Amino acid sequence: MSDAEDLADLRVTADYQFGAGAGAALFPPSDEHTVRRSSGGRPRQVLAGDVTETPGSAEGDRLVTYGTDGRFRLGIAGGARLHEALDPPTYRVTVGDESEPFVRDGSNVFAKFVTAVDDAVRPGDELLVVHEDDRLLAVGRAELSASEMLAFDTGMAVKVRDGVEDL
Repeated sequence: MSDAEDLADLRVTADYQFGAGAGAALFPPSDEHTVRRSSGGRPRQVLAGDVTETPGSAEGDRLVTYGTDGRFRLGIAGGARLHEALDPPTYRVTVGDESEPFVRDGSNVFAKFVTAVDDAVRPGDELLVVHEDDRLLAVGRAELSASEMLAFDTGMAVKVRDGVEDL
């Protein structure tokens, strides 16, 4: 299967996981993308741009990793694209000033610091962690449901995968 055919299928998967329009936001047909494959030929990562596969080559911006469970794991570049495409509070967990520097550095989000969350969030969902002014701080995986994040005073709410570096 070619990269173009894979990207068409991956757009459908993104629409299913994140909602209509997410596939086009993550993998715009007008942009170049590199699909890295597992040894079996299955898509493993999608990078922004045309990245050579030679050892030691520059790493492209990772949009997503495609898990064996058929779900995407967001990279910061992919999170930024979804952040622009999805209206708040979709797939967002909001934290305040107290947590911002830690989350940016890749620290996990704990329930006591969550100020708002998309009501539809379930454990295992990929999320955007944002500041109260909707600036993207990190991407990660929900460990609790939306109602639990708001109700609990202890426990990890989001397992942060990557934090956004200070601009």
